[in-house]
Amino acid sequence: MASFAVGATAVAATACSPGTDTAVAAPSPDRRFAPEPYRGQRTRLVLLGTSGGPPYWPGSEREGISSAVVVGDRYYLVDAGHGVMRRLRGAELGPNFDTDIDGPLDALGGIFLTHLHSDHVVDLNNILTEGIYNGLQHVEKIPVYGPGNRGVLPPLFGQGPAPEPVAPGNPTPGTREMTDLIVQAFATDFNDRLFDNRKPAPDALWEAFDVPVPAQYLADPNGNPCPDMEPFTFFEDDRVRVSATMVDHAPVFPALAYRFDSDDGSIVFSGDTGPTPNLVKLARGADVLVHEVIDPAWPESLFPEPRTDAQEGLYQHLVQSHTLIEDLGPIAREAGVGTLVLSHMVPGNRPDSTWEGCGAGFDGRLVIGHDLDVVGVGAPA
Repeated sequence: MASFAVGATAVAATACSPGTDTAVAAPSPDRRFAPEPYRGQRTRLVLLGTSGGPPYWPGSEREGISSAVVVGDRYYLVDAGHGVMRRLRGAELGPNFDTDIDGPLDALGGIFLTHLHSDHVVDLNNILTEGIYNGLQHVEKIPVYGPGNRGVLPPLFGQGPAPEPVAPGNPTPGTREMTDLIVQAFATDFNDRLFDNRKPAPDALWEAFDVPVPAQYLADPNGNPCPDMEPFTFFEDDRVRVSATMVDHAPVFPALAYRFDSDDGSIVFSGDTGPTPNLVKLARGADVLVHEVIDPAWPESLFPEPRTDAQEGLYQHLVQSHTLIEDLGPIAREAGVGTLVLSHMVPGNRPDSTWEGCGAGFDGRLVIGHDLDVVGVGAPA
């Protein structure tokens, strides 16, 4: 296993509570679980946004979920939650991060979406539509990878008549279809830039792909959304090799976890998931495991019993399709990873003390992630 070191630049901030003019202090990082100084490793993880879920959490400085795997002078984006463009500049990624209309997308090597919930993809739209003024003009097209079409609507939770689906002609588009629809929705803007500013057309800037999950694992989205499987490799260039597996974020299907291997070491992203052996297999022996977590006390307080069908459906999703605090340590221990990094924390405005128990039973290093934390992998420069 490659050696590793860790570094951070996160700074606590203040935020205005919705509906008031009162400043609410963001929770201060607990330095016992902060990274060590970054030592110039060629490969590193940068946490861009560490908040989980669609809420804009009051009193939190965290942006939406997004991370970067940096290898030399190139980086690969994992998920694109709200605020990712501002965080890319704040992370000083790319040679032109501080110029007005170039960078930081000039150093982007690819985009990898774990699943298509809005909190993971909402700013993909901003990257694709505004990218031409932020460095997204490469000699080669940028690949955008993510899950394919679900193929069937999810089952209805509880009793009663089913609602009318949104966009019944194609109610479950995958990544390739979603990016095509973004282009259609913003065709007016793209054509203005194309004809008036002489900027390149979208199909010259990026190309979207559905991650090629082997067909035998896609047979039963509703009955078996996370079948037992072995990881598979689907992307490789001169810097990284990217592998994937399906994880358990039902009813989302397919939901994916990713592993990035460089010459310096390995970084794994759980995506959104409950505990699953598939993730343990993907993360086996990795230097860094970036894992989501939920505090079970939050959904219990949000939806006390008795619950309506709608409340029960969301409650069960929160506690079954995410990973509880007490489950994190055993997962990291079984996978044999060196460092466990918490991200996509729900709720996103709790103090670090909430998450201390995530390291129970794990002998490696626990990092309670904050936006712009840096985790180096491999030998120091």
